[in-house]
Amino acid sequence: MKKMKKNLQSSIFSFCFFIVFVFCNGIESPQYTVIHTESDFEIRLYRESAWMSAPVRDISFEKATKVGFHRLFQYIQGANLNNSRISMTTPVLTSIVSDSGPFRSSAYFVRFYLPVKFQGIPPLPLPELNLRSIASGSHCVAIRKFSGFARDNNIVSEAEKLAISLAGSPWANSTSKSKNAYSIAQYNSPFRFIRRINEVWVDLTGSKTEGCQSAVAAF
Repeated sequence: MKKMKKNLQSSIFSFCFFIVFVFCNGIESPQYTVIHTESDFEIRLYRESAWMSAPVRDISFEKATKVGFHRLFQYIQGANLNNSRISMTTPVLTSIVSDSGPFRSSAYFVRFYLPVKFQGIPPLPLPELNLRSIASGSHCVAIRKFSGFARDNNIVSEAEKLAISLAGSPWANSTSKSKNAYSIAQYNSPFRFIRRINEVWVDLTGSKTEGCQSAVAAF
């Protein structure tokens, strides 16, 4: 009986996740400028932004993302002190915290970009959700795009491919020393099976346009 109830709850959550992604028009995303483009990666300068973050301890990227987003989904559906309903945004960003090595981890932060309406003063989440507001300053990010589904068995290889590309570029020594090894950005509903968009994000040390572009001059 408990198993049936758990499966039903999971199905309802998945359906709600699908509805939010498919029927929300004009979904907002963090603003950025493309600074440099190569065949297998690009450098972006992201503007200042505010996110809501769900810390998760788990050995699985997929499970951590699902658990973290479930808490964030409750938050945007009104589980906050203002009872505010918050529009869905993209991407859902899962940051992998470096643990035993740069590509192995058991800690994650699942992040939701707050719409412009709530960037200044985000509604406070209910305490039991264990969420925290994160202010991200203007910063440079190296991006690698990949298709299909982001899974436990492919995110590491995609991150390694980006690392190899950066190693042969002017940004070889510019990767951030922050505790986040890399992040996976997902833009699509789990019910979309074709033309899916995912990205690997690696923060770079340049924090302003000049910082991103300084390495370009070395090309």
